[in-house]
Amino acid sequence: MSLDNLTNGTWVLIADGEKALFLVNHGDQDLLDLRIHDEEKQENPSDREQSANRPGRQHQSVGSGRSAYEDTDWHQLAKERFADHLAEMLYERAHKGRFDRIVLIAAPKVLAELRDKMHKEVASRVVGEVPKTLTNHPLDQIEKVLRAELA
Repeated sequence: MSLDNLTNGTWVLIADGEKALFLVNHGDQDLLDLRIHDEEKQENPSDREQSANRPGRQHQSVGSGRSAYEDTDWHQLAKERFADHLAEMLYERAHKGRFDRIVLIAAPKVLAELRDKMHKEVASRVVGEVPKTLTNHPLDQIEKVLRAELA
């Protein structure tokens, strides 16, 4: 991907497992002017806060041993579900014609999950991807990273 893909009106999604920013380039590929269009957040407490009990135990069928079941990582599960939610949001917005072009910038695991869940109508509008976590960066820093990644 090159900066030529960041024309006026191109959307930029910045996401991690708990937060997403939808930005729109109001400038052009030579002078980026990213502005926040929308924001999506998910409450996702730590796994310890979401787990009700300690892991269950089972008795071995032979002998007197016992072992623990692997407990569900609720925090990680919520992150994966957030990526599913984002994929659905992108589809709804693409289907309504809200964007023609989009750049995805997300934590590597979230980006992979988005790719897996993304509808072909959205995938056809993706003009670039950057596997980085930038959700807590100011807009000017995001613009610098985009320029560096796409140069």
